[in-house]
Amino acid sequence: MYIIQNILIGFVALIHIYIVYLEMVLWTTKKGIKAFGLKNKEFAEDTKVMAANQGLYNGFLAAGLIWSIISDKIDVAVFFLICVFVAGIYGAYSTKKKSILYIQSIPALITIIILLNF
Repeated sequence: MYIIQNILIGFVALIHIYIVYLEMVLWTTKKGIKAFGLKNKEFAEDTKVMAANQGLYNGFLAAGLIWSIISDKIDVAVFFLICVFVAGIYGAYSTKKKSILYIQSIPALITIIILLNF
């Protein structure tokens, strides 16, 4: 793969590493509560196990994207980018937060388009 492709894939992976950090480490902090628009600290505490589970899945997406860079496999990159794209669409739809679409899906879609047109 070309350097620009790896940079874009790496960028999407970094987004997901940050999401992992937010969901698994910062969920019950002021920053986590604000980032996800949670009702309050009590709600954050009640849902922290679920958030950690979500974080783990985001970690798997990041790991797959990093694997695609290391292995230099465009098909692996496209697969994980499609997973990211679909997860972002579903997240935006199910939570009614358009920011998920912009943070997750759009970067993945742009990267897929560039990967497939190089």
